[in-house]
Amino acid sequence: MWNAAHDTYLEEKILSADPVELVCMLYQGAIDAVEEARRYLAAGEIAARSRAISKACDIVLELSSALDIQLGGQLSLRLAELYDYLLRRLLEANLKASDGLLAEAQGLLSTLTEGWRGVSPRGRSESAEPRPGPWAQLPVSEAEPVYASQCWSL
Repeated sequence: MWNAAHDTYLEEKILSADPVELVCMLYQGAIDAVEEARRYLAAGEIAARSRAISKACDIVLELSSALDIQLGGQLSLRLAELYDYLLRRLLEANLKASDGLLAEAQGLLSTLTEGWRGVSPRGRSESAEPRPGPWAQLPVSEAEPVYASQCWSL
């Protein structure tokens, strides 16, 4: 029962997503697969590790095959090279049973996800002005006196 509801929810999410959101979903799926592979590696479950790495490879291959070199130009070419590198690292991680290589692939996928979320209209705020960081000092109006205690940000 729960699986059917989850599958329906996931199908609706995919059908209503814009292309950038779909790319982010694929990246998240690959990240999840690499996390699984790392858990299986630590547990010594070779077959499960290989299946998880194969799943991550399938997702990266799908992302690679969706690139339009004609339309995307240099960006598509660079992404194709990065996807190729990721595939080689994942395959090498499987052959060598290397957590370090899996961690590298996971980090690259996370960085790519952040980049694509920044491109998404839903991932950005409505205003074009950047938000101040938590340690940024707000400007003090000229009418108010400035005290030494106001110059510190804690």
